[in-house]
Amino acid sequence: MKANTKPLIPDCYYHIYNRGINGEVIFKIPTDYQLFLLKYIQHVTPIVNTFAYCLMGNHFHFFINVKSENEILNSVQLKYPGKRVVSIPKWISSQFAHLFNGYSQTFNKKEQRTGGLFETPFRRIEVTSDDYFSRLIAYIRHNPQKHEIADDYKKYPYSSYNTHLSETETYLERAKVLKWFGGREQYKKFHELEQSNQIKFNLE
Repeated sequence: MKANTKPLIPDCYYHIYNRGINGEVIFKIPTDYQLFLLKYIQHVTPIVNTFAYCLMGNHFHFFINVKSENEILNSVQLKYPGKRVVSIPKWISSQFAHLFNGYSQTFNKKEQRTGGLFETPFRRIEVTSDDYFSRLIAYIRHNPQKHEIADDYKKYPYSSYNTHLSETETYLERAKVLKWFGGREQYKKFHELEQSNQIKFNLE
């Protein structure tokens, strides 16, 4: 499926994904993954609700819901009192740009490299059906096994799977995800069923 490069708009759900330029590695050590998530929390979570994510060596996936226009404007005023936002879609785009640029600058300095790190524009597909919602959650979880970088997706440390099953504080929409699947046990069973049946679906 070709990525939709239309602007992200409030109240819509999206599968967000991207990779390093020419498939270049963008996460090399544990602190790279941690820094990317910290930058994501800083710049992106004020404007989106996050359901799931997975970070891998040369690419990443997120499942998000862009917040309402009022919620976004309120977040702007909290951080920048008195600031006037002319275009909500441009503001949303700018926050993702802050994420990618901020992470790239730190990564480039550490690796002694220059130039762009991520492909542009970043990919996005709107999620418009209940079936897509369920399968996208599972698809993101299974990515480490799909790309053969982990033997067991349940043990992969850089995805939201285990956070959904834990009680720790999180910025993820854990309660909504678990409610969608009918609870923790049903959530786990759905993932196991998708894997055991080897259901094939292309969500990129």
